[in-house]
Amino acid sequence: MAKKKVVVALGREAFGAKIPDQKKAVKRAANAIADLVEAKYQVVITHSNGPQVGMLHTAMTEFSRLDNEYSVAPMSVCGALSQGYIGYDLQNAIRSELLERGIFKPVSTIITQVRVDPFDDAFNHPTKEIGRYMSKEEADEEIKKGNYVTETKKGFRRIVATPKPVDIYEIDAIKALSDANQLVIACGGGGIPVLEQGTTLRGASAVIEKDSATAKLADMLDADTILFLTGVEKVALHYQTPEETWLDTITTKEAEEYVKEGHFPETSMLPKIEASIDFVGKKAGRKAIITHLDKAKEGIGEKTGTIIIS
Repeated sequence: MAKKKVVVALGREAFGAKIPDQKKAVKRAANAIADLVEAKYQVVITHSNGPQVGMLHTAMTEFSRLDNEYSVAPMSVCGALSQGYIGYDLQNAIRSELLERGIFKPVSTIITQVRVDPFDDAFNHPTKEIGRYMSKEEADEEIKKGNYVTETKKGFRRIVATPKPVDIYEIDAIKALSDANQLVIACGGGGIPVLEQGTTLRGASAVIEKDSATAKLADMLDADTILFLTGVEKVALHYQTPEETWLDTITTKEAEEYVKEGHFPETSMLPKIEASIDFVGKKAGRKAIITHLDKAKEGIGEKTGTIIIS
């Protein structure tokens, strides 16, 4: 009997913002993944890179200011660095947890490039804040370079586009490793957004929404389930209000209605709901589950979490 395929999306809860924090935090994620492996699931992992990619971008920018012989690292390079940095900690933590349970399974991180459409409207309306806070003079210099900038209460920051994922270039490698019963970490932080120019892939100044990339990866792998591991056990309507209502099992149609009613925050739960609707709606029998990082085993067993079905 073929193993059920599950794509596990790890949110910020699984990492932390600083290097020592991440090394401790990934042990929780490793425990959750090991539970799924023990339950005989074929697992592929995606993950957030929220604070990490910003940290790397800030560090490289500051380095270029200290030594003008070095240029600022583009977003695509920072994305690649974050995939390697997070994957290194995560794959080692998972490997250790599996071995402690008597399970030998290779764990690999794939530096993943994701094609985006150069004509995506997102490039004309960037919204994602990235990097350090700047002075007005520094912001003006960024604008002269052709970059977008926004003013916040703390100062000026660069903003970049969040285009939709179109294709995943390393999908065949991911499939091959997964089908060989290996555990794969891919599409970290939504993947590196690239533009196809002939035979060349050029990094785009953008950040792909990680949940949207997770849905694309799960669809291309023909997975059975996406398991979003977050900081809450279930999705709520009227979150943190007297009318708060926790959701158990809902259909994609119901989820779409809740989205129209504006129940979900744009920077946290909304992308997960939209990705779930997209993935589940493309093929009968699929489901998406949203639950807490520490409830992965119960979530995949449908004993807790919010389950989205067609």
